[in-house]
Amino acid sequence: MSTDAITLLKDDHAAVNKLFTEFERSRTTRGRKQEIVEEVIRMLTVHTYLENEVMYPEVCRLVPDLDGDILESYEEHHVADVLSAELSAMDPGDDRYFPKFTVLMENVRHHVKEEEQGWFPVVRESLSRTQLREIGARMLEMRPHAPTAPATTGS
Repeated sequence: MSTDAITLLKDDHAAVNKLFTEFERSRTTRGRKQEIVEEVIRMLTVHTYLENEVMYPEVCRLVPDLDGDILESYEEHHVADVLSAELSAMDPGDDRYFPKFTVLMENVRHHVKEEEQGWFPVVRESLSRTQLREIGARMLEMRPHAPTAPATTGS
């Protein structure tokens, strides 16, 4: 397993996108869709925690030209956190439950595209392999202790 921070984050993105694709399949049952929503929320909660606590601060420190991009990413995480918290508090039978998840998917896909096509390449070019591995190792070390459920309050 690679400890490269960007590789780890892209692996998370791919795993979430795979669940999004399954959710969108017409044959996916309502029960399985609910399971997917719950799993995606767990995955996104861990992922955003690691980015917010490790990756973003390090990128801001080491690649200051990306400060604006990182600040936007924090706000995109906030939107995902709010949607995730709302979904977690909702009854899956609510008419708005699955449409709200669709909005979450759209927001996450937009966020992933900006990271992977926008500033990840700049980070890869700006940092050494050693720096990316050290950041990734810190994320792996923190992963088992990361929250798995969205906070019910936030800023």
